[in-house]
Amino acid sequence: MKTFKIILAATALLALTACGNKKPSENWLTSDDVRVAIDETFRPIMQEEAETFALKHPEAAMFPYFCSEDSAIRMLVNDSVRLCVATRRLTDRELDIVSSHTLKALHSQIATDAFALIVNKNNSDSLITLPEIKKIVSGEITRWEQLSHSSRKGELKLVFDNSGSSTVRFMRDSLCNGKELSGNLFAQGSNLAVIDAVRENPDIIGVVGTNWLKGKEDSVLTSFRNLDINVMKVSRIGGNGEFFCRPFQYYIATGEYPLLRSVYVICTDPRSTSMTKNFYFFLKGQRGQLIICNNSQMLPRTQVQVRDVSISD
Repeated sequence: MKTFKIILAATALLALTACGNKKPSENWLTSDDVRVAIDETFRPIMQEEAETFALKHPEAAMFPYFCSEDSAIRMLVNDSVRLCVATRRLTDRELDIVSSHTLKALHSQIATDAFALIVNKNNSDSLITLPEIKKIVSGEITRWEQLSHSSRKGELKLVFDNSGSSTVRFMRDSLCNGKELSGNLFAQGSNLAVIDAVRENPDIIGVVGTNWLKGKEDSVLTSFRNLDINVMKVSRIGGNGEFFCRPFQYYIATGEYPLLRSVYVICTDPRSTSMTKNFYFFLKGQRGQLIICNNSQMLPRTQVQVRDVSISD
């Protein structure tokens, strides 16, 4: 028997896609359209959120744009959409541009997300430290034998989704102190492409949003063993005091897993009541938070409980 920590909620595309095959309305003042730009990293869970909201509000026409975070923020600031899901708040300069459209921005953190580092199923190296990750993205580590817990030799390559993504911004701002990335780093175009590349090449490490590892699973994963790739364990420090863990909700909640970032929903819709505003409150409310808690690898913002559960191998 193995004991796992599970989280329970205490509150017990570049392409345009629409729920219900509806066409966008031309009069935004009376429109029930929900046009939202979403960081592609969160596509699996946000598709579920949008579908659930559409079932609850059949009058709402959902038009989610899944794209890079950079594109999603630009669409919001340029008033192409009035709802956005991203991993950062708007900057002062961006808020000034929003104000120039006589709009205001509402921000709410809706979750905490984690990056997963993944390797090929035939690669037995599963331990890495945060200082080593920093050296990989700064170009100081370029070979497997430079990792303290690696038995592998040869050139090490790190692959990610695309240059405008929240993944790259996190690596640059949080791991490289704002400096440009360097070393053996390669963009693949999407999180799915990163996973495909890792499946085919045992010499690379992939960086993906943890929720992409769920595949078609309906609930939170309590183990990554049945995946067709390996998920690496990460320690915040190297040397004495190392503690390695994978990006399960429990280790996100305790902060022991180090590769974390916040997830925000940002709304600039000036109407006091609208389906766009309703979706904003849905994501931060009880129903939206329960979906995040129970159907994603992310940690919701609502109060949670931790329980021990024994599971047979």
